[in-house]
Amino acid sequence: MLPAAAGYDRAITVFSPDGRLYQVEYAIETVRRGTLALGIKSTEGVILAVEEKTRKLQVSSVTQKIFQIDDHIGLAAAGYIPDARTQVDHARFFSQSNRLIYDEPVDVEGVAKNLADMAQQYTQYAGVRPYGVALIIAGVDKNGLGLYLTDPSGTYIGYDAVAIGAGSEQVTEFLEKNYKNDISLDKACVLAIESIFTVSEEKIGTNHIRLAVIDSASKTLKMVSEEEIERYSKEIPQKETS
Repeated sequence: MLPAAAGYDRAITVFSPDGRLYQVEYAIETVRRGTLALGIKSTEGVILAVEEKTRKLQVSSVTQKIFQIDDHIGLAAAGYIPDARTQVDHARFFSQSNRLIYDEPVDVEGVAKNLADMAQQYTQYAGVRPYGVALIIAGVDKNGLGLYLTDPSGTYIGYDAVAIGAGSEQVTEFLEKNYKNDISLDKACVLAIESIFTVSEEKIGTNHIRLAVIDSASKTLKMVSEEEIERYSKEIPQKETS
């Protein structure tokens, strides 16, 4: 980096001469270094999947990267996970406040926009830093299926399928080739697991994969068991070797 840019590198509230906020870009780089997370819409619901690399003695029964916001909304994170917990607490408060005030479940997009607004505020005040995490918010509401991505800049965008974290570019290419709008919920689960395998260092077993489903019928988030994930993994098409 040129010496003239060093001051802009340290100040979060000052744009560089070429129109960049370096600290926000560094936060986005933190997301790229996090383990993979992805979301996929199907005809029967929406799923969240993450890769979690646990240590040998770590209790792995509780996922660290998938969170429940409300009955009908879940969230997957990539990047600096402690920052995600702060945003999750905020989203839960926003969701429950909506139920108390309006007596109805909050919209998925409303949660995504609220979290994006929160992230954007941390890009314009001195003495704070941007959130070093990107979030995939998924759920089922009165408008149907919702799948949104927020990032440290405060942007939020809707997707049919999206991936964040390490290897997300490769997974995005894979999803662009293999995702179909009429995909079933079970096939979407298989596609998510296959997507993780495309970039994961672990090619055997599914202990490093976590999966959550919000189906359209119940509108309730459910964590998929390890046994079901293993069953889905067996449905991955075998690639022919020459």
